[in-house]
Amino acid sequence: MTGEYADVADDAAEPEPSTLLDPGLGRGRRNAMRTCLVSRVSQNPDGMIRFVLSPDGEVVTDLKAKLPGRGAWLTADRVTVEAALKKRLFQRAFKTKDAAAPADLGDRVAAILREDLRQSLSLANKAGCLVAGFAKVESAIGDKAGVAAVIQASDGSADGRRKIAAALHRRHGDAISRVPVIDDLSNEELDMALGRDHVIHAALVAGVGSTGCLARWRRLRSFEGKPTTAEGAGYARTGQTAPTLQDDDETDLPGAQQFAGSRDDGNPQGLD
Repeated sequence: MTGEYADVADDAAEPEPSTLLDPGLGRGRRNAMRTCLVSRVSQNPDGMIRFVLSPDGEVVTDLKAKLPGRGAWLTADRVTVEAALKKRLFQRAFKTKDAAAPADLGDRVAAILREDLRQSLSLANKAGCLVAGFAKVESAIGDKAGVAAVIQASDGSADGRRKIAAALHRRHGDAISRVPVIDDLSNEELDMALGRDHVIHAALVAGVGSTGCLARWRRLRSFEGKPTTAEGAGYARTGQTAPTLQDDDETDLPGAQQFAGSRDDGNPQGLD
């Protein structure tokens, strides 16, 4: 849901915000719809985010919707979170003017969603659903099974992206845009997720782990109001590049800069 929300013309005609709170998933009616605090539209909780009041009186994000206490639900996008802050709906819902809803709540939610994506990539890596390193990504793209998604560091070089795009085009032709390209995480974030240094290129292969990663990627992009389909998000986007970052296939060349720690050799962590 995007755009500006109109001010409530007649609060008396709408349900009191506090009546929209619930005890979280698994504690109320099974498969129950939740109502967004801002739009007042009932919807599937899969597309929403729950917020609860901490013991210190601060509004915190409950991404798994399992924290104790009654919580407020919002449609999972930044615009809705900012609208709730502007209208002071958290204070009204929790029936306390002292409910501390931080002004940067939208940024905090985005940070949590990014961390959730990193953890999902880490699990996929340990489960053998991910390969890393330019050569292994290129090989996986050309393999009969193909790849579920391509992962590229947001600050990687444009040249490396073009090479991956060429490999995708050789494999898929005009259907290249059907392959999602996850380029929302930086080189440093990918390093943390995969437990190795200088990760620029990676790919998800078929498996349960890849499905979970893609679901979290779509949730992050949806929150930021960005396309969540492969066609909409595009492929081999160049974006902002950092020329000081070499592609991971170039660090093996004579005289190339070497990085401390484990190399991005494409072997899933712990599964040599």
